[in-house]
Amino acid sequence: MEKLMISGGRPLQGMVSISGAKNSAIALIPAAILAESEVILDNLPLLSDVAVYAEILEELGAKVAWEGSQMRIDPSAIKSIPMPNGPVKKLRASYYMMGAMLGRFKEAVVGLPGGCNFEPRPIDQHIKGFEALGATVTNEHGSIHLHAKELRGTKIYLDVSSVGATINIMLAAARAKGATIIENAAKEPEIIDVATLLNSMGAVIKGAGTETIRIEGVSELHGCRHSIIPDRIQAGTYMIAAAATRGDVLIDNVIPKHLEAITAKMQEMGVVIEEFDESIRVKGAPSYEHVDVKALIYPGFATDLQSPMTSLLTQARGVSVLSDFVYSNRFKHVPELVRMGAKIRVEGRSAIIEGGNLNAAKVKAADLRAGAALVIAGLTVEDGVTEVTGVEYIDRGYDHLVSNLRMLGADVWRQSE
Repeated sequence: MEKLMISGGRPLQGMVSISGAKNSAIALIPAAILAESEVILDNLPLLSDVAVYAEILEELGAKVAWEGSQMRIDPSAIKSIPMPNGPVKKLRASYYMMGAMLGRFKEAVVGLPGGCNFEPRPIDQHIKGFEALGATVTNEHGSIHLHAKELRGTKIYLDVSSVGATINIMLAAARAKGATIIENAAKEPEIIDVATLLNSMGAVIKGAGTETIRIEGVSELHGCRHSIIPDRIQAGTYMIAAAATRGDVLIDNVIPKHLEAITAKMQEMGVVIEEFDESIRVKGAPSYEHVDVKALIYPGFATDLQSPMTSLLTQARGVSVLSDFVYSNRFKHVPELVRMGAKIRVEGRSAIIEGGNLNAAKVKAADLRAGAALVIAGLTVEDGVTEVTGVEYIDRGYDHLVSNLRMLGADVWRQSE
């Protein structure tokens, strides 16, 4: 096991390039199962979740060649094999295998999701969609069993605007008979990315990015080449780190429109932000004003940036209130920040944050974004070395983190525990 060591107090300076979106990659890779020939994914992030997915596809019989930021997936020889245990247990988004396998084989056995442990992630809306398409779904010994004689298009209204359910239903419906309409669909950019891949494979999907998605099922999908969109959460994390350290960083390979919510809040605090076609420059200020932040579904402030934002708000004057209306139990980073001297208390869905300096401490990441928050906090500490354990969580969402931070002037290194 490793831990991250951070000797902070240095403003981040320079340029960093953002990888492909993790939340797209973990849906695009299983989507390749639906094709009958090779799918090439470019701009792929080098993450542990991606490696696990490659392992899963190979177990199913696919040929996977992964080099650098490109993955070639040949699913032509793939077989319907039950996956109650094994690698799927390591993934929080293993549920995408359900929609992909159901779409191609009309059956699937997939172990319930693993991954980050910040809150149970119900899949009732996924199951509702699969059953509406004609599948029988049962939970047997901790695995979801799906079977359908055939999948038929229908109208599906999601009770909750769920990214996972929206994508999973798209995967299954792409090869169903007839038309499927998803109402109250999630609007995240990653959904558009998955729909773009599926359309390039021969699917007929319209309305991705709106609350109503229409899918005309086809009998067969073919391979294609697709470049993954930039990771807006990774970009937002570097934006926050630049501001927290009072630095000056150009963040390249981004889609500024995807970052409008975080940009607006940071500007409200007093951070200087310049937008270009495919990059954003973040310049820190000597002091920041307190703000109130509400994490909401897209296009609102991303819940995945709530934890990193908490660290930045410790650097603001006065009292800020950060509320999360997506996940109620996503404040596991708060006790660790308190160990570093932060003045934060949690009340229900909100964290009340009083600005002040942080101190070096030994802290532990409880999940992916909590880990990012602790790294940012460590970068602000002027004296001492912050030790962050739970690095395996951070590796699920941030490739090249240490090398990128070092390139920006941070004193950060990995050390064996």
